[in-house]
Amino acid sequence: MPTVSTRTSLARQWEILQQLPTKPPGITTAALRQRLEDAGHKCTKRTIERDLLLLEQLFPLHCNSKGTPYGWHWMEGKSLNVPGLSLGEALSLSLLEGSLEALLPRAILNELTPRFSQARDKLSALAVQTPAARLPQRVAHLSASTVLQPPQIDPDIAATVLQALVEGQQLQCIYRSASKRSQQDLVLNPLAMVQRGQTRYLLATGAEFVDVRMYALHRLQSAEALPTAVSSDTPFDLATYLAEEQMQFGVRGKIALRAWVKDQLAHLLLETPISDDMQLTPLPQGGGFQLSATVSDSWELKWWLLARAGQVVVTAPASLREELAQRLNLACEQYRDNLPALEDV
Repeated sequence: MPTVSTRTSLARQWEILQQLPTKPPGITTAALRQRLEDAGHKCTKRTIERDLLLLEQLFPLHCNSKGTPYGWHWMEGKSLNVPGLSLGEALSLSLLEGSLEALLPRAILNELTPRFSQARDKLSALAVQTPAARLPQRVAHLSASTVLQPPQIDPDIAATVLQALVEGQQLQCIYRSASKRSQQDLVLNPLAMVQRGQTRYLLATGAEFVDVRMYALHRLQSAEALPTAVSSDTPFDLATYLAEEQMQFGVRGKIALRAWVKDQLAHLLLETPISDDMQLTPLPQGGGFQLSATVSDSWELKWWLLARAGQVVVTAPASLREELAQRLNLACEQYRDNLPALEDV
């Protein structure tokens, strides 16, 4: 196995070959040194000069000595055709690898697998001497915290759906309801796929309806790509769909939310507001804050309010206040009742 110093030298020399221009006057060793440093290779000008003299014996390079300082470039008609990776590209691929697995078709992932491996090898070679190469060990992205584990998705079904989405083909599916009490045999026109928290959704229209609906991938019992093309009578734009908050469940338009909130929740809301026009007005004698905000009337809003029932009290709209009160009263009654008989496990 090559030593760390050998891997570092190879990575640096590879970067030099990538940075060399294809025509005169070429690039100076001083400019190369700056580019190498930007790419994570700290070295002296003398080291670069030795590398260039060595590489000149192995590759069709030329030193333009007509003026000073000398410039290095590839000989006419020659270049480095083997694709390499810069430090930035290697970092990007390393950090994106886990996220891309859920959103790209299997064939494309197979094409990227060597690049992912190349990115890991490059970062490993640079890790000792280049702090930036150790970044994947120090940064991470986590989805919103939840007590629920991600649902299990059949990989073959996911691959079929993604391929149909790419090719613009209709899907023949069997879809199970959330309650598991019924199944539907559907012909769908796949339009987009969205990862929302722990769940992956297919957005599609159907043979018998034109409105866009969401289908959780883990509830698909089967999926077969049909030879027929998707029906595109109604144009669909994913960016517009998301901007209109269509991925929020049960949206019934905007409402003017008014509520009393405790100090602790108010301070959190100042850091992460629930709307662009949110206002928090302190009440006298340390009595909390009055919250006002224009928000979407959605299931997600109600889940958020119920989860913080001890810290927020809705005062308007009256219909929302009444709905939340009924749900909280029902919960209190269930907790007051005797526990149901449960078998020992």
